[in-house]
Amino acid sequence: MVPMPRVYLYSPSGAVQDRAAFRRAVRRLQAAGYEVEIDPDALSRHQRFAGDDATRLAAIERAAASGADVALTTRGGYGLTRLLTRLSYDAIDSAAQRGMAWVGLSDFTAFQLAVLAQRGTVTWAGPALMEDWTDEPLDEITTACFDDLVQGVGEGSGWRLPSGDVRAHPALADGWRVENATLWGGNLSILTGLVGTPYLPEVEGGLLFLEDVGEHPYRVERMLTQLLLAGVLPRQRAILLGAFNRYTLTPHDRGFRLESVVAWLRTQLPGVPVLTGLPFGHVPTKVVLPVGRRVDLLVEGRDALLFWG
Repeated sequence: MVPMPRVYLYSPSGAVQDRAAFRRAVRRLQAAGYEVEIDPDALSRHQRFAGDDATRLAAIERAAASGADVALTTRGGYGLTRLLTRLSYDAIDSAAQRGMAWVGLSDFTAFQLAVLAQRGTVTWAGPALMEDWTDEPLDEITTACFDDLVQGVGEGSGWRLPSGDVRAHPALADGWRVENATLWGGNLSILTGLVGTPYLPEVEGGLLFLEDVGEHPYRVERMLTQLLLAGVLPRQRAILLGAFNRYTLTPHDRGFRLESVVAWLRTQLPGVPVLTGLPFGHVPTKVVLPVGRRVDLLVEGRDALLFWG
């Protein structure tokens, strides 16, 4: 009999606020065929955090020692950045080397970039329990990508580029390819906060993917400007933009919107394609992406494909 894949649920960032939704999400994971192990402090709370710093560090260490197929965060929020100087990097990397997938998004970006910078550890940008298993219907693409990761059969992801991307980069229409580039990135706010620290990987010629939530376009542009001035963006082969959502425009913006930011960014990076529409971020439909792994990117017209199989 083939054993059920095992998922270890832990809370390294913000506190879980809806316990009924938590239990519902756990049941849905179990109904999908996963054996679920819940960290003893998954529902702990200290201020806005899922326990104090020592509690959350211990939860990460238990996840690393669990032997599970996947260590899945319950949610993001805030809290991992303050733990980076005290993470057990060797234990985290050893768990990944044994085949455990560390999966999450949002605040989890701090963890992912730190372990990549410190040990070269590959992790996975993907769903989180409270983000993706609490509401019906479950997103078929998100759950299918997660299943592929757990089963070890995921080899890539693709999406349809907006027509404006091809107009902005005419060379894409005839086919464009990047080979053997490091895929990295995550939440823009978290990544920007790591500039100037030893926890931001120094990636040359990479594919940088970015997303954010609740950030007005002018704040998105401000953070992108910091990455531009710090030399991070010009060193990449391409910038892949996922979802930027849950913000409110005002009359004061007078037509300034996210598309304005993208258009401006392209003027600053004439040699680096800025591609949009990546299905990742705080949205129901998200693919699973290997952070720190070497990948190929193929663009043919409006079809973009990432390969890592």
